[in-house]
Amino acid sequence: MRRRPELLAPAGTMEKLKMALIYGADAAYLGGQQFGLRAFCGNFTHEEIRKAIHFAHTLGKKIYITVNIFPHNEDMNTLPAFLRFLAEVGADAVLIADLGVFMMCREVAPELPVHISTQANNTNWRTVKAWQELGAERVVLARELSREEIREIRQHTDVALEMFVHGAMCISYSGRCLLSSYFTGRDANAGSCAQSCRWKYAIVEESRPGQYYPIAEDERGTYIMNSKDLCLLPYLDEVIDCGVDSLKIEGRMKSVHYVASVVKTYRAAIDACMSEAAFTVQKEWLTELEKVSHRAYTTGFFLEKPTEKDQIYGSSTYEQSSDFIGIVHAYDDAAGVATVEQRNHMRIGQEIELFQPHLPVFRQTLMEMWDDMGTPIMTAPHPQQMLRIRMVQPVEPNSILRRDCAR
Repeated sequence: MRRRPELLAPAGTMEKLKMALIYGADAAYLGGQQFGLRAFCGNFTHEEIRKAIHFAHTLGKKIYITVNIFPHNEDMNTLPAFLRFLAEVGADAVLIADLGVFMMCREVAPELPVHISTQANNTNWRTVKAWQELGAERVVLARELSREEIREIRQHTDVALEMFVHGAMCISYSGRCLLSSYFTGRDANAGSCAQSCRWKYAIVEESRPGQYYPIAEDERGTYIMNSKDLCLLPYLDEVIDCGVDSLKIEGRMKSVHYVASVVKTYRAAIDACMSEAAFTVQKEWLTELEKVSHRAYTTGFFLEKPTEKDQIYGSSTYEQSSDFIGIVHAYDDAAGVATVEQRNHMRIGQEIELFQPHLPVFRQTLMEMWDDMGTPIMTAPHPQQMLRIRMVQPVEPNSILRRDCAR
């Protein structure tokens, strides 16, 4: 019988954390103000970490804290106190990539479970087994593994395994990027990645300054180091059959809309995998994943080694079929009116879609709208403006309002 895997979601801010857990994630991973690999995603203060853990535990869910930088000597001065703090507030685990940090954690916070980050390049069963023997409770597998390799690792080890199933693919070896530091002085391995792999590139010949030649592969030109996004949802039954214990979504720097949409979709797919019926990929799942900001999708290394088909040639832009325009804070059942925080321009007469944590998606036309003073309005142009909107049917708090993108 299949083991039900954990669904692990990214949480770049407190709002994203709450949406991830409300929309169906079993656990979330987040970073503090230091020692994580996403320096620009908001991150959490000590007090916010405390509140995040309390919120998750109230729901019976878990919080993992990223401590997966490759530290320099000066980082070791303040790291012990942070690890002790995480143990004190009840973090469910820390993600660590560096052996020195791992040993420090064992020394100063021995009760704190440790998960080994993908940054540690966990590409074979000997490495995974070594981490297990050192005391790690979980190992996050490298993105560069095929399904056959994952099965072999499972056969040789009994430590918990985690793998990425959705999100950005770093052009590096399991995220150990050198480009960002070289081009911008921002160290990707210390949390300050400039995403240099997603820039457009051209060649300049030494004797012809100012003349730019595109790095061409065909008549349209091309952009190097421009990976598609990972999406293993169509093969989720195979992923689970590999014996993986946690399915991880990338995206701490992505939007609230992204977190809610991707989490709910994978929640539905995992639940379908665990049912007695044969797993069938639903069209609405794939349609939903097209609605959030993403790059064209690929299966990465899971089915076979990537080729030029897994890179993006001719464009380096993101795509999406829906715009996130608001979030429901409350619903007055007697009045049939929702209190909404605006996140993008909306106006009377527009068709919108309501994406809800548990109830089905539905569409309606914006018919009546009032500002926070109760004055009827035709448009809502101001960011984070509080509105009251007439609904055609009841709507859940934390529902997402969105509209189709202009074609």
